[in-house]
Amino acid sequence: MKSYKKIYLALALSAVAAGSFTSCSDFLAEKPYAFVGPEQIGNDNSAVNLWVTGVYSKWANDMFRYNNFPRVLEMDCDYTTGPDWAFSNLGAGNFQGDDVATSIWTGCYNLINRVNVAINYVSQIDGADTRVKENGLGELYFQKAFAYFMLTKAYGAIPLFDVAISEGADYDQPRRPINEVYAEIIHLLKEAIPLLYKNTDAGFQEGHVAAGAAAGLLAKVYATMGAGALPAGEEMVVKTGSSYEFNNNEKVLTYPVSKTFQKTQVVGYESFDWKDCYTKASEYAGKVMDGEYGAYELLPYIELWKRNSYNKSEHMFMLQAKNGDEEYGNQIHQWFSGTESADGAVQQGQWIGNRFHWYSLFDSQDYRITQGVKHRFRYYYQVNTNGGFYYPNTPEYKLLATGYDSNGNKVTDPVAPFNDGVTYYYNVTNECLAFTTKYSDVTDATQNRTDAYWPFLRYADVVLIYAEAQCELGNGVSTEAIRALNMIRTRANANQASSLGDGAITTKVALRSAIFEERAKELAMEGDRRWDLIRWGIYLDVMNSIGGTNDNGVTTAYDEASINKHREARHLLFPLPSSEVSTNDAIDSNNPGWN
Repeated sequence: MKSYKKIYLALALSAVAAGSFTSCSDFLAEKPYAFVGPEQIGNDNSAVNLWVTGVYSKWANDMFRYNNFPRVLEMDCDYTTGPDWAFSNLGAGNFQGDDVATSIWTGCYNLINRVNVAINYVSQIDGADTRVKENGLGELYFQKAFAYFMLTKAYGAIPLFDVAISEGADYDQPRRPINEVYAEIIHLLKEAIPLLYKNTDAGFQEGHVAAGAAAGLLAKVYATMGAGALPAGEEMVVKTGSSYEFNNNEKVLTYPVSKTFQKTQVVGYESFDWKDCYTKASEYAGKVMDGEYGAYELLPYIELWKRNSYNKSEHMFMLQAKNGDEEYGNQIHQWFSGTESADGAVQQGQWIGNRFHWYSLFDSQDYRITQGVKHRFRYYYQVNTNGGFYYPNTPEYKLLATGYDSNGNKVTDPVAPFNDGVTYYYNVTNECLAFTTKYSDVTDATQNRTDAYWPFLRYADVVLIYAEAQCELGNGVSTEAIRALNMIRTRANANQASSLGDGAITTKVALRSAIFEERAKELAMEGDRRWDLIRWGIYLDVMNSIGGTNDNGVTTAYDEASINKHREARHLLFPLPSSEVSTNDAIDSNNPGWN
């Protein structure tokens, strides 16, 4: 095997455990951190595992450790909101204002460099079982493809690195056209699929990616290309509009209205054959659904976001994390659910939530709001006054919170009020939002850094990609697309979609819009909405359709929490880090509209 003189570039970990690890969770559980040389890596199966888990740890130890992730994936879209300080410059549209927007660039390229080093050394291991080595390489190809996919969605044309810096790659790599980047992503995933274990194989290690995850990601890649390549003028209906109005000087939230937007051509995607892309998206998603790449299913909603369901049949690729650990713990739970005291009051956090327009998309009995949204909660400053908040301010939940009917009469039925002795109330501020419960199940909710896992890819996403592809390939209303759409709705206890009867979906545009809306409901707070809006060429129209007036009386696209949603053409791409433009001799300009 080659010299390890530059091993710090190989893993670049603050800690690499010496030994064999059978899963990502086992890796995170170990803390000896005693790596000093190649003899501790070895030349066998455990060496393959160590290289691969070292790459996985990149997500936890670097990209999610410093809180820029997952905020960078979630804060710039129509349905999320929160306090302006928490949304920072990125959430307000100033993508060059802080380090959040650059974190995809720096995080993903550090990951790619580490993957390239690992590929080099794993390829030279000759004492491992052939199948173990092949699977290890497949996992590394997947990670590299995933990083490139994140990068090109955010920045457009990007540099590609075939080898690591330590193996001779020039730092000054030029940006490659979008079609070349996607060709590399597809190549990597097609290489990975036959190498990877299925999740039903004896050698598969829980917490690692399997062949089904690579096939599912490939379907998503093709759907992204297909949507971007669709010509201008295709229509999409989105529920949006002004966030609020004033009634007797009282700020009152409004219900969204359906608006029809015409797609603009996504720059860089013109050369793709949209029909071919969607055909391949349907093919790979369909094979995952048919079990060709392993066993996957939609879990019952009550189990979906429980810890014992992580890395199982629906969660295809997740961030792994360790509770209370400064390096491998993260603050996902704090940002979305809030760090709690022993009695359950939010001490810090619960800063990112969904807007009322998003909440209003759902049928009233849908589990994704009855169980998936917090309906009562208390902040630390409310404990002494025995107070708390309820959400939303609808007749149903106002009744539950106050114990009074619409006529002001006290309800004595113990089922009606929350009935726990706390006085609940509501206000129109960032304190009362549709806060998700997806990240609530952690080992210790009192910790700032917890073991909340982030779902990078779910089987539900693959099912909706299949529905989308079937819709676009059909000449009218695709029954196969409706069948897949109803798989998601059935699990959620939502009303079924149909091409017949009341509320029937009778046009392709209506079906397309229903699937797009289902993605907004199902994948909320999972880092998909901005990228869905952009690939469909409606990002600017949807963002700017949010009306409101800020605290200075200026009318523009402000939401109910006073986050500025106004966007311009430059916001379609993130700016490259200024350090990249100033030091990379092969790049002489930034993305349009950025310095």
